Parts: sequence; structure tokens; C-alpha cells
Amino acid sequence: MSQLAELSPSILWQLFEQLCQIPRPSKHEQRVSTWIQQWATSLNLEVSEDSVGNLLIRKPAATGMENKKGVILQAHMDMVPQKNNDKEHDFLNDPIEAYIDGEWVTANGTTLGADNGIGLVSALAVLASSDIAHGPLEVLITIDEEAGMTGAFGLQSDWLEGDILINTDSEQEGEVYMGCAGGIDGNARFDLDFQPVKKNTTAFNLSISGLKGGHSGVDIHTGRANACKLLVRFLLIATERFNIQLTELNGGSLRNAIPREAETSFVIETKHIEALKQCLADYLATIRFNLKAAEPNIDMLLISPEEFEQCWTPACQAQILNAINACPNGVIRMSDDIEGIVESSLNLGVMRTKGTRFECMTLIRSLHDDGRSEVESMVRSVFSLAGANIIFDGAYPGWKPDTTSPIMATVRDAYQSLFNTLPEIMVIHAGLECGLFKSAYPQWDMVSIGPTIKFPHSPDEKVHIASVNKYWQLLVEVLKQIPEKS
Repeated sequence: MSQLAELSPSILWQLFEQLCQIPRPSKHEQRVSTWIQQWATSLNLEVSEDSVGNLLIRKPAATGMENKKGVILQAHMDMVPQKNNDKEHDFLNDPIEAYIDGEWVTANGTTLGADNGIGLVSALAVLASSDIAHGPLEVLITIDEEAGMTGAFGLQSDWLEGDILINTDSEQEGEVYMGCAGGIDGNARFDLDFQPVKKNTTAFNLSISGLKGGHSGVDIHTGRANACKLLVRFLLIATERFNIQLTELNGGSLRNAIPREAETSFVIETKHIEALKQCLADYLATIRFNLKAAEPNIDMLLISPEEFEQCWTPACQAQILNAINACPNGVIRMSDDIEGIVESSLNLGVMRTKGTRFECMTLIRSLHDDGRSEVESMVRSVFSLAGANIIFDGAYPGWKPDTTSPIMATVRDAYQSLFNTLPEIMVIHAGLECGLFKSAYPQWDMVSIGPTIKFPHSPDEKVHIASVNKYWQLLVEVLKQIPEKS
């Protein structure tokens, strides 16, 4: 870990090194919140906490900058807890084992938390620095962005004083974001029916692993496979040919992460075992060939676990497998207005057996409300036809692009001045908190920037070291270029 502090800018990486020692999965942010508050107090900075747990830190303007427009630097304090199956890690207690891997910083078998940890510590680094020119400064640190945007939903409208918000949650250096997708969660629930396991059967556990996974917004267009969908496709084949009977089915872990792994338990008549193994080998060979570019490391493992006394009824099993198989997944529509940008998408993120109930969790994203409603209607129809109870909640609005945004122009010009090239002005398909902020502060002029982070929401997450330095240079320059109040 000590190597991180040797990177540039050192103040940022020193803070990130400290941040990695503090567990902060979504909905468990108290320790990191306490650390931030104690840190701010040690610097004699004004820090306050609102009723939902968001933090606000204020720093007066640098000498001669008092008449500048007020700026809010914004980040979220939580991170996505994902790990490889063979990694022993307790996200509620263990530190993130970050290390340098060539041009990148990554973590040992878990998510790194660069999303949005780098943005968070960049804001803290500005607060800690004495040589950065800036006007009146506020740092807003929200809770629970990754699992429900609770902090953004609960932001009170009379708390902040600034005019301009710089969100630090983007994940591609050289791109400036001025809009984002909205979203809504869908949770489909089936009541399970059981019957006794027949005689002359053998129990098996089947798992699929080795997929890349990733962020269900920024990676949804990459063609990466969904472990839940791949496993269910095979189970339908095996049900038709060998009449397998499921006892359990699970996959994925978060509705906003593309599932990397899934597993099931089932029983099969002993006389069909060899044929099942051949069928599985053929299926694995097929998906490996068809997905060799997007998913080169797919693996499926069949093992014989303990025996089971009961299994799902054929009707119950057919309803669930057919619903998951039919449920749309991935890119639904590309934008007609912005070339290369996903307009609407769906991620079937989690399937889970919980006693006598089976659940499927989905996340719909769209750049506009009608697109979100269209996909919601499709999902509702699929699961309703299958006899499930489908509930949608947690809807959050998109952030409508403003092509006349003064802060966007300031960031664009600062980038060109620093690096002699224009950045790309983009709309991101991920859900940023900016759309919700507009509800409480409609007057804010907003923009989002960040370093290059690859494979967020997966254990392959990594942040490009050089891009962090460029992002830092840009942030410092933008603060210097903020115009005066009119």
C-alpha cells in the first residue's frame, strides 16, 4: 500500500491509500463518514451532516478569489462490494488491498472503490491544499449512491450555497459529461412450489463463472454475457431433454452489476447423467466459441453435492426459467440524438432463491422517462405472464443535457488549454446523482468529470494512474477559471 503515496499527485494518492483502509460498502458508510468528519475537523474546516447522512464541508475562498461564484465538488462515499469466488474478504471489516499493476492501480480480488473513491479524495485533496486558487468552496459527499441514491434523494433544498456543481463520478478521462440516464429498479417475486425428489436420481450443483461482469451502465454495450441468462438457457435445454428438477437457483449479487457468476442445484435420473455431461460439454464449447471475443474465460463446473429431499414442481420451474429466458437484457435502444450512446437498457442483475420464494432483480436505465417506461412495461409483461409479482421502485430522473452550460464551456476550454486538444462532450448511460440534484437545486450549473476507471462494479476494477494526474490538473485549473459573480 505504501507505493500508492509515491504516485502523483501525492496528496490525492495518500488520501486514497487511507480511504482503502476503511470499509464502506453501500448502506454501511458510518465508519468512512466518521473518518471524513474527523479529518475535516482536524483541518479546522466547517463540516455538517444532514438527516440522511450526507456530509457538507465548507472552505473559504482563497485570497483574492472571494467574489468568484461558489463551487460544489461532489462525490459519494460508498462503493460496490464485489469479489471473486475464491477471494476471502469481508467488506464490512477488511481493507481493500490496492496495489500498482503497471500503468494502473487495482485491488487483490475485489472491487477497488476508485468508483467514486478517487473523486472523493480529489475533493478532500483540494480542501487540504493551501496552494490551489479557488472561490468559495463546498464539498458535498453523499451516501448510498450505488444501492439506491438515498443521499441524493434526501438532499435538502436549503443546505448548499454554491452556484456550480462539479460531479467527480465520471469514468473516462478526456470526456466531459453534461447528461446521464435515469433509472428504476424492478423486483419480480415468485412463490415456490415443491414436491418430493423421485427415487433413482442424483443431485448436482452446476456453476458458471469466469465472466467479466462490469457496470450495468457504462459496460452494457460491450457485449459481455450475463451469467444468469447463460445458465438459465442451459437449464431449459436440460429440462427438455433430461427432465432435471431444480432445488435452487442463484446468480449475480447487485442489480447494477452485470452478473459474472451463477449457480444452480438440481436432481436428474441417474440413467441420464452421462448424456447430461455431454450436453453440458457441447453447450460450453458453443458459448465459448460464440463469445470468445467478449468472454474468453467462461467456465462451467458440474459437481455432485449432498442429496435433496424436495425440488421445484415442473410448473413452477417452467414459469421461472421461461421468464428469465424471455426477459430482455442489455441494450434495448441506441440514442437517435447522440451517436454511439445507449438510450435504454436493462440489466437482469440478480436471481436468488430465498426459502419458499424466488426473486429476480433488474435495473432499467434510459436517457428519458418514456424510454424507461417502455422497458418497464416490457419487463412487467414478461414476469406477469409468468405469474410473478413485479414491483418497480426507486425511480430517479435523468440529467437532461444543457448545451449552453457555462461550466461545461469552462471545463472544455481549460482542458484544451492544458492538453492542447478538445475533450469529448458526452452523455453517460450510467446513473449520476445530478438529475436528482436538479430537483432540489434547479438553478445549479453542473458538469461531471473523472479519471479513467475500467471495469467498475467488478473485481477487475482498475484506475489509470496517468489519467488521475490529468484529471487533477483539470480540476485545479477549472477552479482557477471559475468566473466572478455577476
